[in-house]
Amino acid sequence: MGKEAFGLAAKDNSGVLSTFHFSRRETGEKDVRFKVLFCGICHSDLHMIKNEWGISTYPLVPGHEIVGVVTEVGSKVTKFKTGDKVGVGCMVGSCGSCDSCTEGLENYCPKSIQTYGFKYYDDTITYGGYSDNMVCDEGFIIRMPDNLPLDAAAPLLCAGITVYSPLKYHGLDKPGMHIGVVGLGGLGHVAVKFAKAMGLKVTVISTSDSKRDEAINRLGADAFVVSRDQKQIKDAMRTLDGIINTVSATHSLLPLLGLLKPKGKLVMVGAPEKPLELPVMPLIFERKMVMGSMIGGIKETQEMVDMAGKHNITADIELISADYVNTAMERLEKADVRYRFVIDVANTLKPTP
Repeated sequence: MGKEAFGLAAKDNSGVLSTFHFSRRETGEKDVRFKVLFCGICHSDLHMIKNEWGISTYPLVPGHEIVGVVTEVGSKVTKFKTGDKVGVGCMVGSCGSCDSCTEGLENYCPKSIQTYGFKYYDDTITYGGYSDNMVCDEGFIIRMPDNLPLDAAAPLLCAGITVYSPLKYHGLDKPGMHIGVVGLGGLGHVAVKFAKAMGLKVTVISTSDSKRDEAINRLGADAFVVSRDQKQIKDAMRTLDGIINTVSATHSLLPLLGLLKPKGKLVMVGAPEKPLELPVMPLIFERKMVMGSMIGGIKETQEMVDMAGKHNITADIELISADYVNTAMERLEKADVRYRFVIDVANTLKPTP
């Protein structure tokens, strides 16, 4: 037996979501149950509902940028109480004993359990935040700052930690350092905000000049480089300590490597579907590095959210009703959003008979 829940689910790989009634497990002794108020839409959700990565199971309730208010806690929960503002990101479980887990990097645990579409400890399939309520082990719950609006803070639980973690881990967070952000979308605009809060000089790198004013005058970037303009690329050669590359489309890495100083770091957080060519000579001759990064551990995610609260960092969102989700997915596929859709779950998700 479980507790009744309802949400939006993909029933097959058509990409269409519809109302779905299901059960959440009973609140365990270490569980936190909360009413979902808002849930962000990540590009991963679109990939998953269409099974573009070949790992989806149906019915699938997406959503891993989930925020709400605690309604019930288990008998052994110590960190949270009823009424607390909380969130859940991309994970709801891990083994707890591997090297990654003991280092606070549950995101790299080989047995990590994703928030939706993965098998939980009790052999049930996890369901995400496009739903009216959520239950999760307290070890994977994030406390949300009181001063941030929950709707605009929700995307931080994926987009925020995705860009914050590599800046911190790779030492690209020192005031005065110069970093590049490739792509000014859902990830990129948050990367600019965190980088500026860290005291960094920021250059936005984009394929066209259309977002220059947005990047510099509204988001506070220091410079803007059009990657298809050879003169602009040449003028910016060897100026960057590091680059956060958020682009998930196929693109050339050679111009980006040229922008790095010797020993510079190119961090990939976007996931192109096709393999990219990796020019080796710049790596050898100037000790440049290319690496990847995927979200962050729970401790680091809490640190990121706390920093966001201190500096009033939120995502730029378009708040939508639950009945608009299928249209939002179509727009997301065309990159027609500035910069993140968020579902007003509590006010607009209504169960069908």
